[in-house]
Amino acid sequence: MNALSVAVIVPVLNEESALKQHIIQFKSLEKYADIIFCDAGSDDNTCALLKNHGMHYCHSLRGRALQMNAGADACKSDIFVFIHADTVISSSDIELVKIVMQDKSVVGGRFDVRLSGKGFSFRMIEFMINLRSRITRVSTGDQCQFVRRSVFEKMGGFPDQALMEDVEFSKRLKKYGKVACLKNKVVTSSRRWEKHGIVKTTLLMWKLRFLYWLGASPEKLAEMYKNAR
Repeated sequence: MNALSVAVIVPVLNEESALKQHIIQFKSLEKYADIIFCDAGSDDNTCALLKNHGMHYCHSLRGRALQMNAGADACKSDIFVFIHADTVISSSDIELVKIVMQDKSVVGGRFDVRLSGKGFSFRMIEFMINLRSRITRVSTGDQCQFVRRSVFEKMGGFPDQALMEDVEFSKRLKKYGKVACLKNKVVTSSRRWEKHGIVKTTLLMWKLRFLYWLGASPEKLAEMYKNAR
């Protein structure tokens, strides 16, 4: 089997703090994949940190969908893996993506997620996220979504919307073929729940997802999300 090339694409905006924790991990992945960050105008030391560590990065207008699309445009790899700056992915995870994507009927997929916070509440949150995603084949950016380059181009990339671009992308992806739900867990930061409270944050996420399902505009939801933070 011919080896598939992988690009790990990371949208960033004022992520100096998260990158200080994970930059060495990202650096270690360069043996297994192309790593590219896409900055949307950070006014902290995000870009300086990336430059000092010899990491590749590009620039785009603000908006996670625009950043991920710009990062993909800067890559020539067969497979795109989209990851947040506060999420940890390992070399074995990348190798697993390469193996899974040898099956040409698989168009993309996602990982199970583990939250960094300790305690039963976080275990329940991640359990429900993984279960819901496994049943619906719909995922979020925290789960390290990956996709075949050819399919990504057919889809026109991520939809240019203010919120829920990851959910909308994964919903559309199902129309193109099999979606892999990998049991390997990537670790993502629980800072959102820790900062705003577990109950408050969970209820807000449910509310936004439900309103989006009802047809609320991403722009309206983004404003609600912004005001609630």
